[in-house]
Amino acid sequence: MRTQLQDAAATFADGPGALEGILLGIVDDVDRAVREPLEIFPVCHHSPASAIAMARRLREKQPKVVYLELCEDMAPLLTELRNCKLPVAVQAFATEIDGFPADWSPLSVVAPVTEASAEYQAIAYALDTPGVELVLVDRSSDHVFQWDDRHDRDGDPDAPPAEQDAALHGDAVGVDIGDLRPRFAELEEHLLRHGRVRHWSEWWHQYVELPLGDGDHDTYRQVMLLIGSLFRRLAPGDQRRVRVDEDRERFMWTRMRQHLAATGTDPEDCLYVCGAFHAASRVAEFGVHGTDTFEIGPRTATRWQHGLIPSSHAAIEAQFGLAAGSVSIAATVFAKNVKRTRVRPYRLTGQAGTKKTSSTKAAAAAAPAAPAVEPPPEDKLTGFLQRPPALDRLDQAELLGWSVEIVRAARRNGYLASTADAIAVFETSILLAGMRDRAKPTPYDFQDAAVTCIEKDAVPGRRDVRRLVEIMMGGDRVGQVGYDALPPLARDVHDRLAPLGLKLEQRGVKRALLDIAARPELERCSDVLWMLRQLMPAGAARPIMGERTLGERSIQESWDLSLGTHQRALIELGYEGVSIEQVLEQRLRRTAYDTKATAATVLATVEDATLYLRSRRLADELGNRALEVLCAERTVDGAPEVLRRVRRLLAHYRTSEPTLPPWIESFATTGYAHYCTLLPTAFTDEEAGARHVAATLGFLFSMEGLALSLGCDRTQLELAVAQSHPRDPSKTALLWAARSHLGLMTRAELREACDELLGNPLTVPAYPRYLSGLVHALEPVPALTDFVVEAVSNAFGRLPDPVLLPWLPTLITSLRADGAELAPLLIREAGRVFPGRLAALDAWVPPWRQQAEPAPGPSAGLAAWEGSALLAAHPATCDAVADLLGWDGTWLTPTQGDSAARGALLLDRHPETAKALEALLTA
Repeated sequence: MRTQLQDAAATFADGPGALEGILLGIVDDVDRAVREPLEIFPVCHHSPASAIAMARRLREKQPKVVYLELCEDMAPLLTELRNCKLPVAVQAFATEIDGFPADWSPLSVVAPVTEASAEYQAIAYALDTPGVELVLVDRSSDHVFQWDDRHDRDGDPDAPPAEQDAALHGDAVGVDIGDLRPRFAELEEHLLRHGRVRHWSEWWHQYVELPLGDGDHDTYRQVMLLIGSLFRRLAPGDQRRVRVDEDRERFMWTRMRQHLAATGTDPEDCLYVCGAFHAASRVAEFGVHGTDTFEIGPRTATRWQHGLIPSSHAAIEAQFGLAAGSVSIAATVFAKNVKRTRVRPYRLTGQAGTKKTSSTKAAAAAAPAAPAVEPPPEDKLTGFLQRPPALDRLDQAELLGWSVEIVRAARRNGYLASTADAIAVFETSILLAGMRDRAKPTPYDFQDAAVTCIEKDAVPGRRDVRRLVEIMMGGDRVGQVGYDALPPLARDVHDRLAPLGLKLEQRGVKRALLDIAARPELERCSDVLWMLRQLMPAGAARPIMGERTLGERSIQESWDLSLGTHQRALIELGYEGVSIEQVLEQRLRRTAYDTKATAATVLATVEDATLYLRSRRLADELGNRALEVLCAERTVDGAPEVLRRVRRLLAHYRTSEPTLPPWIESFATTGYAHYCTLLPTAFTDEEAGARHVAATLGFLFSMEGLALSLGCDRTQLELAVAQSHPRDPSKTALLWAARSHLGLMTRAELREACDELLGNPLTVPAYPRYLSGLVHALEPVPALTDFVVEAVSNAFGRLPDPVLLPWLPTLITSLRADGAELAPLLIREAGRVFPGRLAALDAWVPPWRQQAEPAPGPSAGLAAWEGSALLAAHPATCDAVADLLGWDGTWLTPTQGDSAARGALLLDRHPETAKALEALLTA
């Protein structure tokens, strides 16, 4: 063959040169790998031909040691594969990273395993055959990221969202055995064009899988080595990728030589399973007698967790860039090859989802005998390449069955397909195969024919015809990790939810009904479900009826549970702790002590710790942390959320605890002083909106009573308001409301200010912003609700239509954007004030016009003094109160007139109370 390739190179390249070097180098690579004492078995990932050849070779050779190209730290998990339903993925997961950039966290590496793969055949043989050792020799998961200097977590922002089953691996880095695909884009394009196929998976199926399906071991091995060497020598000069590939080969050969030296195993009794790309390696460390110059670097201090997660055909295709449906087609081809070749594949004893066969027991009973001395390998490659392709006869029964099934599936999914369509699909499949120089239609030809004959302008259902063909060819099989292979946390969750009586390990949505009043033991299940809702994706545990808030517990709940569908997320929780309580506590601490944490987010963790963990210790710790974060904040951006959460926590503790926790008392006093300090700046800060300033005032006014009782001084608030000088109209209205609450501005002065704005044409356009500020003022000063209704009503009553109509959109948008939460207060107040019937509107007088304050006249002083005669006759009570408050004052006399009127103005307006008290005491 070497001579033939040399003559071909001289003919096509018009003389010896680069082409001759490539072709002869391929022969040298194949010859070198074939003559290696330690037998190298090249494979391609998820290849039916590789799986059949592997099963056949294992039964012939019966090796004592199997070296497998897989991360060496994943070895302890392989025994748990027997408890799973394939496909599954072996995963290495790390959240606490040390030695990598922080934005890479979490780190995840997955290695999917399917039954129709060579690696599974090797694993099943080694684990179920006595005296056979399985050794993983590839780099560890830690080294995967050490050697990946271009790791990018962002992905393509324009890429469409992946389907649920296609996203089972998440953003994990995929490692597999036998990544065999041209790295030379022009070569792949050339192969696809001349092969008359659409994508690489179809080319591989047509020109490699089918010809090698019936080949013997030597033919399979030499052809795979040839393909690996060809792709390797035609790879572009990506120095980083080449360096990583060569380092992996050095790593694996170093590990194998170390194992051989430590155990004294004869290389003839070993089998090295690796990708065909790595089998044609040219590094100096290649082979049993290679150099030992490569030093394996140490791992970082990152803590890695290992486990098994469910996988699927769609997830494998998405992970490794395969064509949709290719893995399902490979599984179907593998099953057909098993029946045709009568090769007994290996299956793990007790493997879930497979039928029990006696082949595994027979293989386990037969001790691996010493292999006979094999003759040197013959040149099977020349004959294979010179032999014309075998004409595979058309299997009309199979194609007819496909055509009938796809029409039946199309009708179930809303397509108007008929028997004529089945005939058309059948004939079109044969036609497409003939146009592509194929004697027998492949599944890809059939898929194109079905789309051509059945697909219409629009898809009537959720699935199109292409997807229906993929399902018909085997569907997207989704694996499942068995109970015994789950981490302790996942098993604990299933045990604690057992009283529900549901098969939560199955995929799909399960409805759980919890009558806690009738069955109090279900309250523990409710606690677990609420914690799972916090920790897992949204669809894993979704409450339909019932809620959990501070101080409240539901007596009946209804849940939609899909723990089987989200099994991967549940397994990854097990990497973080041994119970969901521990994981939730760790996440709450991580959130609270994050460098970007705000007082609002820390208060949210306090609420979650109280709701779900019922831990006073953790809540106090996180509350103290919230106090520290609040003191470090220099803006009021988080004031609305802080106000909402601290009010809720304060109400909870007042109703459920005999005394308030010390941290919330400190939070009230410190927050009072803190926000008093920030208030003048917030009024003038352009980045602080009216909502934030209103929340700041709401905190100060609502916490004022508690803060003053704990030693704060109200002078701080009065000085802060006096130092505030806003320029924004909405903030100016907020300042008016604050001054009104503190008694520094009367209702009359507020009305006068609003009337002045409405009377000035220059300020009318800005009036909606003043109203927006007044609406926000309802948060700290709800007593102004009637005045806000009055202000809006005056605007509608006084503004002319040319001014009012252009202003209405601004008013509506302002109320919708800034006052959506407070609008119900205004609506209720307006419903109370305005008449309920249209006929009464003409005679209706607004209440703010009926309460006009009369000007005090000369006789007002005497009347006021007469109203306070009881106080003047019995001054002891007032003197005692004055002494208690530290006030040194003197009593007025009736001759002081107007001064007395000003002092007893309230009694002058409402004398009924004093007269009733006088009548009661003198009776």
